Amino acid sequence: RSECECVRLFEEGNVLFKVGDMQGAACCYTKALKLSGSQAESAVLHRNRAACYLRLEEYSKAESDASKETDPGDMKARFRRAQAFQKLGRLDQAFLDVQRCAQLEPKNKAFQDLLRQLGAQIQHKVMLSQLNSTDARVQQMFSLLLDASAKESDRQKAAQNLVVLSREEAGAEQIFRNDGVKLIQKLLQSKQEEIVLSALRTLVGLCTGHQSRAMAIVNDLGMEQLCAVMGSDVSTVSLAACHLLQVMFEALTEGMRREIRGKEEAILPEPSKELRSMLRHLLGMMPASNVSGPGRDSAINLLVKQVPRKSLKNPDNSLTLWVIDQGLKKILEVAGTVPELSEGLRLTDNSHMSCSVLLSKLYDDLKSDKERENFNKLCEEYVQQHFSRPGLDGKLRAIQTVSVLLQGPSDVGNRTLEMSGMMDAVISLCASEDVTHQQVAVEALIHAAGKAKRASFITANGVTLLKDLYKKSENDRIRVRALVGLCKLGSAGGTDFSMKQFAEGSTLKLAKQCRKWLCNESLPPTSRRWSVEGLAYLTFDADVKEDLVEDKNALQAMFELAKSEDKTVLFAVGSTLVNCTNSYEVEKPDPQLVELAKYAKQHVPEEHPKDAPSYVEKRLAKLLEAGVVSALVCMVKQESPALTEACRECIARVFLAVVERQEDRGTVVAQGGGKALIPLASDNTDVGKIKAAQALAKITITSNPEIAFPGERIYEVVRPLVSLLSLDCTLLQNFEALMALTNLAGINDRLRQKIIKEKAVPKIEGYMFEEHDLVRASATECMCNLVLSPEVQKLFLATGNDRLKLLVLYSGEEDERLRKAAAGTLAMLTAEQPQLCAWIPGTVSTTHWLEIVQALLLSEIPDLRHRGVVIVQNMMQAEKSLAESLMESEALEILSVLAKGGEDMPDPVSKIAQNCLDKAMEYGIIMSREGKEKCKGTEP
Repeated sequence: RSECECVRLFEEGNVLFKVGDMQGAACCYTKALKLSGSQAESAVLHRNRAACYLRLEEYSKAESDASKETDPGDMKARFRRAQAFQKLGRLDQAFLDVQRCAQLEPKNKAFQDLLRQLGAQIQHKVMLSQLNSTDARVQQMFSLLLDASAKESDRQKAAQNLVVLSREEAGAEQIFRNDGVKLIQKLLQSKQEEIVLSALRTLVGLCTGHQSRAMAIVNDLGMEQLCAVMGSDVSTVSLAACHLLQVMFEALTEGMRREIRGKEEAILPEPSKELRSMLRHLLGMMPASNVSGPGRDSAINLLVKQVPRKSLKNPDNSLTLWVIDQGLKKILEVAGTVPELSEGLRLTDNSHMSCSVLLSKLYDDLKSDKERENFNKLCEEYVQQHFSRPGLDGKLRAIQTVSVLLQGPSDVGNRTLEMSGMMDAVISLCASEDVTHQQVAVEALIHAAGKAKRASFITANGVTLLKDLYKKSENDRIRVRALVGLCKLGSAGGTDFSMKQFAEGSTLKLAKQCRKWLCNESLPPTSRRWSVEGLAYLTFDADVKEDLVEDKNALQAMFELAKSEDKTVLFAVGSTLVNCTNSYEVEKPDPQLVELAKYAKQHVPEEHPKDAPSYVEKRLAKLLEAGVVSALVCMVKQESPALTEACRECIARVFLAVVERQEDRGTVVAQGGGKALIPLASDNTDVGKIKAAQALAKITITSNPEIAFPGERIYEVVRPLVSLLSLDCTLLQNFEALMALTNLAGINDRLRQKIIKEKAVPKIEGYMFEEHDLVRASATECMCNLVLSPEVQKLFLATGNDRLKLLVLYSGEEDERLRKAAAGTLAMLTAEQPQLCAWIPGTVSTTHWLEIVQALLLSEIPDLRHRGVVIVQNMMQAEKSLAESLMESEALEILSVLAKGGEDMPDPVSKIAQNCLDKAMEYGIIMSREGKEKCKGTEP
């Protein structure tokens, strides 16, 4: 009777459910549950009541009913529980339930719809959680920083936390949206260095890669405030502000990162107004008296990086023209500043050199004679304006400006030097009793002696004066500069042993004095730096080179200066080392032309006996022992306009010289030379790039590339190496690049993909046809490793190409190295792409390819023999017809001998040969020994 009543209540509940009476239906299901006698019945009733509770929005009851006595395979109960979980906010549990439902019934639309809803809700919840958490942290940091009563240590910690938050996109956005820029503006006015630094670093986080925020910050803070901070006397603050402005420039010029950009990209305003404003304020810092020396240097550095075109192929140099029009005279104000004069601008030891680099960059960026003439005219007007003023101060400013121009755009400097009365004024001021006057004039004289013609003029008119200054002056600053002037004039003949301006032994005496000044630690670094300048000129003489490398103290002193903050010494050190290592270009004259020149009584350059290779090798060993690599590495790391492309070229030349000997390469790598060479191979003169790339190639050939260039750095080596695969490079450079790429291609597929991406494969194929045996063989070896890549294998599968034919022919060449490389490539290709096996007979005549394969099998060289049996095995496994062709030839007899093995027969070769015979027996082409015996026994 109770069972009938239970069924009646169940059916009544279903009717009420259908008409929308959820309360009545739930009541019926509840009464039925009390009368239910089976678990299956109760499960259905609970499931139905759960549906009622969902409609009644009683989600806890719905979840409880859907969970009771539920069969794991009951999709309806599980789905209803998922719906209840969703409404209760327990999204993860809901997702697990509906995910299970969708797995069992993937075509159920209701399951799929709820799954998508939950996925979106979970993601939104996570984002809200992150934003709320970040927002709370940002608000907490702001509260601490604005609370004047808070502990100073807490405020500093809050400022540092703000920096960390700004490096995450969510944190950066929260800081920006919560008026963080206004707070940071207040922090920038703090007198505490750490607080200001944290504020600047936070701004870096906000601006990095985000154009719209950078534009807003430039406008909100104003360039006046940012330039004022960069002009600070505190060097750390000045550098941090410089870094911020650099990041802002990059954000404005390169735009936002794609993942941040979104739909905003289409409505972003053009940032040119902000860029021009930034540049205008940087130019305004040039003549400002309240700007510190480091701040002015930072402004110059930013102009060097941002104004000239990155590539001269870009036709637009409008920014350079704008800067010349708006600010050339302001830059010349810095160039003409003599710090020792009263009320002069504050400069550092690097300011004039940085100014020279900026002027040179601007001049080099000009495209036409008209533009260059305008530049010359502006410079001449500025120099003339000061030179014609009454009194000596104006003349000193004019001469100082000429000095800076001579170190930068030298053509412009030479024109200003040739202005009426300029050279006479320089020579007469050298005789002044005022030390500052003497110093400015002597430096101008040194920079003026750049060309042989002018050197001859100064030798005739100024040498006596310089000697007097050196001997009689009581001021060390003057004496060392006079010494450098004499050094420069004494080296006018360069490396030509027969062209010397001074008497025998004079240059050695000058060099000895330079080394003495260099090692005198009581002198200021600026004076000691001039002694390196002197050595840079004197080391054209091989006797001077020999003396210098023997003087360990002088070498150590020079290397310490190279690592110091005085960046102006970089080029002098680089030039000195280039001379000592003979890493400059030397053109060997044609012997016949030399004889003709002698006959015509023309001058013939002579090489110093101590510039012979044996002497150079010993000098290199002594420089390595003294620590030249660590000095070069430090020089590369310098962030300064003084590290010009010419300076980088010098460093690259020296690096190439020190890795010449294979045994020295490990030392170079251990001291960071491999890492330092990578930027030199990308940011350098064209010659410097090649030198650095060749040094990288030498290291990659003999050192383990994964140790020499750890981590991601190894992938940066590929592009410089590929750049050496050019007709503009020598065959030696081509060969070394191929060898290095072979090593890299053998490491992993990602490196092979990088080589392919750099479009090296067609170049490598081109060198496979080179007449030079070593180059041809090394290109084939490189291809041998590259064919491990499916992308390269496809090239061999392409219709109508002779790549396979070339490998077959090279496998029969006399050159052992080429044969090994070609046969190895063939062995790998036929293993990876069996269909190529069938193509081999079509590449050359049947007799020819069989002869080549048999010659490999018969080779006395184990490696060639091994490659041969692998090729035969691959061909036999690919097609029966190929196996028949091979077994019909002498290959059968050769394989039978190889299969027997022997003392001089490597086991792998024997095993593979036997595999070939086994395959032939499997095809039924040949019989086993037992089979032959059996056949003989059945004969009549």
